[in-house]
Amino acid sequence: MVGVKRWLVWLPLCAFGIIVVVVMWGLYLPADRTVYSAMAGKPLPAFNLPPAVAGKPGLSDRDFRQGKPRLLNVFASWCIPCIAEAPQLLTLKAAGVAIDAVAIRDTGPAITAFLRRNGDPYARIGDDATSRLQLALGSSGVPETFVVDGQGVIRMQHVGDIRAEDVAKLQQALAEAERGE
Repeated sequence: MVGVKRWLVWLPLCAFGIIVVVVMWGLYLPADRTVYSAMAGKPLPAFNLPPAVAGKPGLSDRDFRQGKPRLLNVFASWCIPCIAEAPQLLTLKAAGVAIDAVAIRDTGPAITAFLRRNGDPYARIGDDATSRLQLALGSSGVPETFVVDGQGVIRMQHVGDIRAEDVAKLQQALAEAERGE
């Protein structure tokens, strides 16, 4: 009986030690907090956005049902990671990739200045002043890029800025979308 009481004295300290180990483990290996869209594998929602800048057409879900896969880039002129991904978008455009954009809560003059400074890879830019399309896509922020097949179905979502090592992945996803994989 004395041995059991002696062991019970150490029980709270052992429990505390286990809690500390679990917390430290969680801090060392944090969970992936990336928010992915539930729209992958589903058709784009119906939308018709006005042009965001003069000289470029607006954007509609019909533009993605022309038989050829395209990228849909969600961006904003005030977004620092959008500046970082601009060279990769230009690389993709130079490789023949069709890229359209949705400008989130932005203004025409700010977008024009952004494109002048960082290059313009976009065929069309739609103005999503209220983020309605962004939310319908399941996009949690900017930048995000969606691979959309020629029938308007979202095949892949890339969360965050496109880096040099992501270019080949996006090209592969576009090629798979074109083959219907």
